[in-house]
Amino acid sequence: MLERSWYVIQCKAKESFRAAENLQNQGFEVFHPVIEVEKLRTGKIQCVLEPLFPYYLFIQLSDVADNWRPIRSTRGVLKLLAFGCSPVKIPTRLIAQLKQRIQPTPEKLFKVGDQVLIDEGPFKGLKAIFASQQGDERVILLLNLLQQQQRIEIASQSVRPL
Repeated sequence: MLERSWYVIQCKAKESFRAAENLQNQGFEVFHPVIEVEKLRTGKIQCVLEPLFPYYLFIQLSDVADNWRPIRSTRGVLKLLAFGCSPVKIPTRLIAQLKQRIQPTPEKLFKVGDQVLIDEGPFKGLKAIFASQQGDERVILLLNLLQQQQRIEIASQSVRPL
């Protein structure tokens, strides 16, 4: 069995998605890490996918068996990244770690309106209502204080479902 290694491809500006698709259509195994980003477009916040490494993607090739020539002429590809005359090899374990880290985020623990219990801080032991998620580490809760509902923002690890 032939040893396969990962290499870096530099793409033309804003064409990494096109390059990845065209390389996959040619039968190459491609890894194009993307992340979901919130962007303000036409006055609304939208979630869009953006490359984790703009202008770059990874391709798995055999040193001997694969014909590397079609890669250079693939639409969206600028070049195979190299130091001198040698293409840059990326360790397989690094690609595996990247794939593991950019997995889609798990389903949210709380839904709007869920009852939660505060486990830490000055409001420890109080019940609240989950209002929204603020990034990965913070939540907004509705808490009854002095017979009024108050919005508080605390660390998400400080609350648990009831």
